[in-house]
Amino acid sequence: MTRLFQLAAALWLALVPMAQAQDAAIQGVIARQIEAFKADDFATAFTFASPAIKGIFGTPERFGQMVRQGYPMVHRPAEVRFLELREVQGRLWQRVMMTDAAGQVHLLEYQMIEAPEGWQINGVQILKGVGVGA
Repeated sequence: MTRLFQLAAALWLALVPMAQAQDAAIQGVIARQIEAFKADDFATAFTFASPAIKGIFGTPERFGQMVRQGYPMVHRPAEVRFLELREVQGRLWQRVMMTDAAGQVHLLEYQMIEAPEGWQINGVQILKGVGVGA
């Protein structure tokens, strides 16, 4: 029994750094895209999108227009805080809390996919009706 416990503990200790590295990589992609949006560098922001998203919008300019109109809190966030990364039906979702310029808090979830080039954003949804308390 002790040997089994030791093996399980060793496996867990090996997996924790891998999970932390994945979390950091995913958060880094999202953070770099947000920085590109803040600079109105839609060409760079577009590089973090998955092929499916690129196919929908076609050009960085159309992608940027969609973000400015539909996701103003992503285009110009006052504050960004990464929450949990979770798996739902085999897909990874990074929850992010953003505060817009007016001080309103928004919860979003970024669907992430791993590609040969690294992590990419495959969609963002705004979570409606989620209360954020202090």
